[in-house]
Amino acid sequence: MLSDARYRIGSLVRLNTILLMREPGPVVSRWVMPLVLIAVLHPLYRAALAGAGEDVGTKQIVAGMLVMFSMFALSIVGSAILTERSWRTWDRLRATPSASWELLVGKAIPALGVLVIQQVLVLGFGYVLFGLSIESLGLLALAVSAWVLALLCLGMALGALARSHSELAVFYDVGGLALTTLGGALVPLTMMPGWAQSLAPLSPGYWAMDSYRSALSGNVGSLMVDVAVLLMLAVAAGALAAWRITRGWGRSQLL
Repeated sequence: MLSDARYRIGSLVRLNTILLMREPGPVVSRWVMPLVLIAVLHPLYRAALAGAGEDVGTKQIVAGMLVMFSMFALSIVGSAILTERSWRTWDRLRATPSASWELLVGKAIPALGVLVIQQVLVLGFGYVLFGLSIESLGLLALAVSAWVLALLCLGMALGALARSHSELAVFYDVGGLALTTLGGALVPLTMMPGWAQSLAPLSPGYWAMDSYRSALSGNVGSLMVDVAVLLMLAVAAGALAAWRITRGWGRSQLL
């Protein structure tokens, strides 16, 4: 039974990787654009936050761009599910022996690879070129893992709930920008208006930013809280996606 599940998931992963690589534009842009913005804006952040500490500006720009563009990468896994729905091929997949969770895992693993590569590229870029201070690779890996898992589950939920690609684009473009800005990705929370600081914990970007800051600074206690919140978010979003794909889609809206 377990070997059959591994075979089915492996087949789905190969298929979805091929589909992803046939249109590499969104993937490449999520890898390259944060590097460009970090290189251009790093001097500005270092100067603006010089009074808070020598490395604060570097941590802010690297973590901020990483969180922002990884939120935009929600489109990769969300579009993978929505495209199957619009092609009318998702029902064919459901007719196979694959369970709902196997279908989701088969979609998520290629996107997982994209997100992990993005995290390594951006953090490595900041470390090598701008001297990003990393207290513990283990803590940083924990923060990355929790955030990537939350992103994958959120992306699956959005792909299962959206009724069209334009609606999905609103979720990950407008929603992603608003949530990451509210979470302190562009400017530190202390520089934001009071009402924004009060609303910030409602954003997944807030917990991602705090987890990266905590990991880079070696603050284990704060990181554990951030990871717990991100994992709860992942479980809730993943359960919603698994439930939604077993229900009707409202197919007439996907023409």
